Amino acid sequence: MDSNLYQEKIARILKIPKNGFFEFITSLERITGKTEIIEKIFFENERIVGEKLAMLGVIHEAKAQEVYDALVSKVEADDLKILELVGHASLRGHAASAAVVSFVKSAYGGSRRGFFLKHAKAREFLRAVPPLNILKALKYENVDTLLENENLEEVYSALRFLEDEKWQNEIFFKQYEALTPADFEERDIEMRALNEKWAKVAETFVAKKFHNVSHLKELGVIFVIPIFLGISGETLRLVSLLLHYFHEVAYYADAFREYKKDKAAFAASVISMLRGDVIEKRLPEELPEGARPRFLVVQRYLAKIDPNDWRLAEPRVNPEALHWQRAEDDVMHLGGDDLRFWNGAGWVGDFFKTDLGEDELVSLNLGDVIMTLVKRKEIRYLYHEQEALWNKIFTEYFSVKQLEELSRKNIVQGWFAV
Repeated sequence: MDSNLYQEKIARILKIPKNGFFEFITSLERITGKTEIIEKIFFENERIVGEKLAMLGVIHEAKAQEVYDALVSKVEADDLKILELVGHASLRGHAASAAVVSFVKSAYGGSRRGFFLKHAKAREFLRAVPPLNILKALKYENVDTLLENENLEEVYSALRFLEDEKWQNEIFFKQYEALTPADFEERDIEMRALNEKWAKVAETFVAKKFHNVSHLKELGVIFVIPIFLGISGETLRLVSLLLHYFHEVAYYADAFREYKKDKAAFAASVISMLRGDVIEKRLPEELPEGARPRFLVVQRYLAKIDPNDWRLAEPRVNPEALHWQRAEDDVMHLGGDDLRFWNGAGWVGDFFKTDLGEDELVSLNLGDVIMTLVKRKEIRYLYHEQEALWNKIFTEYFSVKQLEELSRKNIVQGWFAV
C-alpha cells in the first residue's frame, strides 16, 4: 500500500484535510529522522481493532450499529463489575459516594502533593465577595457563620454548582488577578464525597450537566455530589472521571509550580489555566527554509463545543487526553482481567458501514463509549479518541514525557515548535 494511503486513513479518522496532514508529517520526518511512523500507527490501529472485535465476538464486516451495541454492552457489564468491586449494593447517597471515593484512592496508592491556593486566602476571597446563593441555600446570615459550621473545601466546591457562572467569572474570580506565588502552598490533593446536605440544593445542576463530579484545580480538590441519576454506566463513569481529575489536578499543580518563577505573570497564567484558554488566532506562516513543525496546546475538548472549530484542523496535543489515558490505565488495574479490554484502545477507531452503506467512524475510547451510554445513545462521541490519536502521533515521534513537559510549559502561550 502506498504510504500516502496510510496517511490518508489517519487524516480521515482525525477529520482533517489530507494534504495539510501529508505536509506536516513530512516536516516531522525531516526534523526527527523518523519515517514510517504513520504506517506503524495505521497497522497498530488495525491490529487493536481486530483484537477488540474478536473479544466482543463481532466480525470486522459488522455494521456500525452492531459494533456500537457491542461496545455499549461491554461498558454495561464493566459498570456492574466496578459496582461489585466497590462493595456497595447500589450507587445511591453519601455512603455510596464515599465508598467510590475510597475505592478510587486505592488506584493511585497514597497521597500526591501539589501547589495550591492557601486555605486562608480562599477564606479571604469568600469574605470579600460573599456567595449569596450558598448562604441562602444553607440559611446562613453571613460568611463567618458559614465558615464556622461548614468545611471550606465543600463551600468552594459549591461555588461550581450553586453560584451563577457569570458571577463566578466576572466578580468572584476577579479577585484572582492579585494572586502571587506566596498565596500558594504545598499540600496534598484532596478527593472527597460532599456532605449529604449539598445533594438537594445541587439536584438541578446534576440533572442539567449529567454529572455529579467536578474539581477545583486551584484548591487541589476533587469532589462528588452525592446524587445519582440511575443511568446505566454511571459507576464506571464516576470512577473514570475521579481518576481523570486526579491526574488533571496533579498536572495543573505542576504547572502552577512551573509558572511561579515569573511572579509578574503568575496571576494571569493561573487564571488562563483555570479558564482553559486556547489560542484564539492562527499562527503566522513561517518561511519554508526556517519552518519547524508546530503543535497547538489544546486544554479543552473543542469538538464538544463546536465540531467546526478551525483549531480541530490543526496539529495539536491535548493534556486532557493524556489524563484520560492514565485514568483508563488505572481503571484496568482496578478491575483486573474484566476491564483489560480497554487497555491501549484510547486512541483507536475505525470505519464501519451504516445500514445506508455509508462509512461511520466508531471510537473504541472508553470515555467516548461511556458518554454515548450515559447520554442514552442519543449522541455518538468521537472527540476523546481523536484527541488521543493526536497525542499518539506526537509521542511516536517524541515521547510521553516530552508531551507532558512541552504542553505544561507552553499551555498559556497555546503552542510550541519542535
